[in-house]
Amino acid sequence: MSLTTDRSDAGPILHLRGHGPEGLRLAAVVIRGAGETCGTLRAGGAEHAPQRLAELEGLTFWRFDFVLGPEDGGYEFEGTRFEVCTNLSGDLRLAFVSCNGEENGDMDRDPAERDAMWGRLRAEHEARPFVALLQGGDQIYADEVTHGHRLSDNWPEDIPGAASEADLEDLAAHLRRGFVARYMRGLASPEVKGVVSRVPTLAVWDDHDICDGWGSLPVEATESDVGRTLFAVAREMYLLFQHGAVEADIPELFADPGGAQLGWQRTLPGLTLTTPDLRSERGRRRVMGEAGWQLLESPSPEPERTIIVSSVPLLGPRLSLVEAVMWLWPGMQKYEDDLRDQWQSRAHREDWKRALRATLALRAKGPVTLLSGEIHLATRAEMAAEPGPVHQLVASGIAHRAPPKGYARGLGWLGQLGEGPLDGHKIRILPLPGMRRRYVAERNFLVLERRAGEWSAVWHLEESGETPPLPI
Repeated sequence: MSLTTDRSDAGPILHLRGHGPEGLRLAAVVIRGAGETCGTLRAGGAEHAPQRLAELEGLTFWRFDFVLGPEDGGYEFEGTRFEVCTNLSGDLRLAFVSCNGEENGDMDRDPAERDAMWGRLRAEHEARPFVALLQGGDQIYADEVTHGHRLSDNWPEDIPGAASEADLEDLAAHLRRGFVARYMRGLASPEVKGVVSRVPTLAVWDDHDICDGWGSLPVEATESDVGRTLFAVAREMYLLFQHGAVEADIPELFADPGGAQLGWQRTLPGLTLTTPDLRSERGRRRVMGEAGWQLLESPSPEPERTIIVSSVPLLGPRLSLVEAVMWLWPGMQKYEDDLRDQWQSRAHREDWKRALRATLALRAKGPVTLLSGEIHLATRAEMAAEPGPVHQLVASGIAHRAPPKGYARGLGWLGQLGEGPLDGHKIRILPLPGMRRRYVAERNFLVLERRAGEWSAVWHLEESGETPPLPI
């Protein structure tokens, strides 16, 4: 596939920078082939010239930074008008998606099949516009980018020794081509374009944006020359494609100005969005470093409502039981990294309790909703708290096909056992509204709505359709 022919053009892609008295602060990224021009953008009665953000793989990335006031209602780029929901003072709607791809063969899938749920999301926006699109992890599946290079072909199972600087530069170039191809494939979809050109996005990455199980793999793999090179390229691509940013933008966009933790916080009228990065500082026995904990434990003052995006579900079944017996069955050991990815892993129990305490501290100030993806299923959970429960809503698999129904039933059985590491704060895995089982094995996305000051959530399921609204 040639990136400079069939997939060398993308955008505008909107990124939500913030909100203030002047209105919505936005960035719009346009990607063109090298040497191609980029026109101006008109917003708020003014013409905006693009900033050249980056050049790589025969592509030039341009960025416009601008503000839309409450009455502006959109922007114009190269003669096309793009409507944007700009009045956030009253009723509003948010969309949440995750798991936009698959581990194997994603580049070869039929676009009509792969992006079917994006088409439904686009139609939903056109019917009643979204203010923002929250992307909760695994926006691409980069697991195959290591294939085809002698240093990384069999990594992490086979870890080559020290490599020369020239070999690592060659590896980085190989990896970069793979990442760019996957991001550009997603952006080539008309259904995706129809959403991201009109709905500002906020994203956080998870393991497949780097590689399967990143941070839960053995340290000798992640700290090897190949591992460090892979992470550096994945991070560069994550900033560029998912945030419209480069290293110099980190102090302005992320909670940790040093960039060790790429979590962020945004405040909209009546709403605080908090999203820790669960991958950059992850190790076999920790989920985050102190930069991440500071974001979670030092929230904005007295929010009316807080939404926390945890790329891995914070409320979940008793997976420690599975870890305790997995070594009794041959072949089960290959799932160790998947289990260690979870907050509920025995290796992360103290971190899990610390995160739950931080969530309860927020709940004491106002309603808290957790949003998660990662598991390729739809489900929900509640944690007992005062003055009311903490709700967790899981929407996973906007493009990833659902696992077998039996897998969902098995997780549902574990969910019956309950889990509550903090006394007095029982966690329950619950069915979606209108459903009997705790986990639904269908592709899905989530819509959250504030109407007349009251919040609700609706899952959009590929086979079952919309769920009844869940008051949250």
